[in-house]
Amino acid sequence: MGKLVRDKIPGIIRAGGREPDLRRLDEQEYVRELHAKLLEEATELANASNSQVVEELADVLEVLRAIARINGVSMGEVDDVTKQKRAERGAFDQRWYLNSW
Repeated sequence: MGKLVRDKIPGIIRAGGREPDLRRLDEQEYVRELHAKLLEEATELANASNSQVVEELADVLEVLRAIARINGVSMGEVDDVTKQKRAERGAFDQRWYLNSW
């Protein structure tokens, strides 16, 4: 079973003396695999130790950037919507947990 990998991974594998079995994804496959990769990276972040958090956050962010690009959305637009939602609904700083309503 394969997975979406970063662009330089095939070269890294070749530099290690092996030949990777690769294929280029079409757009539909790419979108599907980006979403799968986001879940993979989010799970790794959720399970990360304190010393691994920055590394895992960077991986999640890279996948989010790719999802934004394929949808024609800039990270500036994402930041703008984030700020708008924060102004309207707040952030998560106060640690509220809603049991019911």
